[in-house]
Formats: sequence, structure tokens, C-alpha cells
Amino acid sequence: MNKQRPIMHAIVLTALVMIPVLLIAAPSPTGKPGSIERGRYVVKISGCNDCHTPAYAQRDGQVPERDWLTGDGTGWSGPWGTTYASNLRLKLAALSEAQWLQLARTAQYRPPMPWFNLRAMSDGDLRAVYRYVRHLGPAGVAAPAYVPPGGAVATAVVRFPGPPPAQ
Repeated sequence: MNKQRPIMHAIVLTALVMIPVLLIAAPSPTGKPGSIERGRYVVKISGCNDCHTPAYAQRDGQVPERDWLTGDGTGWSGPWGTTYASNLRLKLAALSEAQWLQLARTAQYRPPMPWFNLRAMSDGDLRAVYRYVRHLGPAGVAAPAYVPPGGAVATAVVRFPGPPPAQ
């Protein structure tokens, strides 16, 4: 029995050392930074589909993944004019990963695009989004072009009020 005690101690000690190592090394349910799985997760939780996938919000997110991020013909109208959510599948198909990172770090889009949130993403998450969108492949058509304030709009629009009056 005394001979088994050192063996048991060695097994317990090994388990105590290895369990944290295995937990750290195990991929999270959201995937490793830069992975396609991580990109899918970031796209879902960051709200990309809300604007860039037709009828995503109206269908409570129940849009087939094959239709995600193809842009939308519904305009977002406000004091800035009317903007449209671009087709990210076509946009990212035309960019290298380095070009995408540069664009994500420097672009300043018109409302309602939260470009400042895009800039706040880690390089790993931006790479993951790029790889995920490229994984989906090009699909759909380009979104309508920006319409300046007062311009004629031929699509449905979501209207934003102007800023509150200064006090």
C-alpha cells in the first residue's frame, strides 16, 4: 500500500497540472482568434447582420446563413442623406486581408454604420470576420449608391430624426 501512495500522488499532481493546461489549450465555443468559427460568432454578436443581411431583424435572425451579409436595399435616411448597408460578401471578395485591416482601421462611414465599433475590434477578430465572409463567398448584388441630402430616393427607408436643437 505504501508503494501505491507515491504513484497516486504522481497521478493527482499530474492531473492538477494538466487540467488547467488542457482548459487553456481547448478551443472556445467561439473559435480561435482569426478562425472562421470566430468570424461567424463576431458577425452574429456585433450586429453586422442587422443591417447587412436583408430582413434579418424582422425575421428574428432566422435567415439562412447562405444569405447573410449580401447588403440591403432599404435606405437609412437622415441629415447625412440616405445610406445603404453594403454587400460585404462582394466588398471583402475584392480586398486582401491586409487591405481589409487597413479599411477597418481607417474608414469613417456615414450613419448608421458604427465605424468606431469596427475600429475597436481586435486584429484577431477583424481577421476572423474577413475569413468568415470570404468563406461564405461572393453573392448578391451591390447595394444602392449613397443619396445626398434632399436627393430622390426610390427605395424604402428608415428615417432618423435630426440632432436635438442646441440649448
